Amino acid sequence: MSFIDEIKQRAKQDIKTIVLPESKDVRTLEATSQVLKEGFADIILVGNKEEINKLAEEHKIDISGAKIVDPETSEKFSEYANQFYELRKAKGITLDKAKEMMKDSVYFGMMMVKANDADGLVSGACHSTADTLRPALQILKTAPGTKLVSAFFLMVVPNCEYGEKGAFVFADSGLNEYPDPEALSEIAISSSKSFKQLVGAEPRVAMLSYSTYGSAHSPLTDKVVEATKLLKEKMPDLIADGELQLDAAIIPEIAVSKAPGSPVEGKANTLVFPDLDAGNIGYKLVQRLAKAEAYGPLCQGIARPVNDLSRGCSSQDIAGVVAITAVQAQEN
Repeated sequence: MSFIDEIKQRAKQDIKTIVLPESKDVRTLEATSQVLKEGFADIILVGNKEEINKLAEEHKIDISGAKIVDPETSEKFSEYANQFYELRKAKGITLDKAKEMMKDSVYFGMMMVKANDADGLVSGACHSTADTLRPALQILKTAPGTKLVSAFFLMVVPNCEYGEKGAFVFADSGLNEYPDPEALSEIAISSSKSFKQLVGAEPRVAMLSYSTYGSAHSPLTDKVVEATKLLKEKMPDLIADGELQLDAAIIPEIAVSKAPGSPVEGKANTLVFPDLDAGNIGYKLVQRLAKAEAYGPLCQGIARPVNDLSRGCSSQDIAGVVAITAVQAQEN
């Protein structure tokens, strides 16, 4: 059984309802059909019912099991608009503006999650990360005890002896551009928890750099060294190390020579990149060259399960992220 099949089986144990606001995208409808056919989540599509059904019929996609909610005709529209107004009036939002924003499918979907009318939301196939996360942060806020919202990719590399049978968390690969040492340490903490939650194995965290154990010195390496120090102070029982080059992080034989005595022992499965450039380039290289499954950007630190998608995603990718979101909702 593949990794994502295991996630789907976990999702089936306690069916959750996931909102898909991008109902004008054929990939979303194809994913909806797949999710419902396999039976690992209930789906709410946000949009005009007639238009959605017409698009599905044109492409011969069966979405008959999905619930379709049109914001403009929903009995919850005024309730959601009023709630959003109360949340944002201190920021200058008027009630009229709140009503206008509730016509947006992503904002409406977030309010469904806020009101417990749904358990999670997946968006990003045709929205930017900012357009997905902005309403999430405005409406759902950050999780208790979380200092920073970040994004990661769950990477599953076929026929791979590294990581946890080829499974890795790559972070931050979708949100924070230039995290300072404090932010990097928080990203590492959240990522270790995400790995444990989704993969079910002990996280082994590598704070990545172009240097290993002082082989080079610069402000860039100093940042990772300081972040590693902070991480170990905050979570002394976490298996973590840095600064490490990628090969010293994931290949035991190289770790012996480059990082002798490293607690990670060249068996890292949770990779924390020094900035968004490195993280985003890294995940795309592994996805394209190693033909890895890449799920995300998945979000960590938001009070309820909300996940982003790459705009280059397939319908299978969307279905996979729905399964992951459902599992996150089970533990939320």
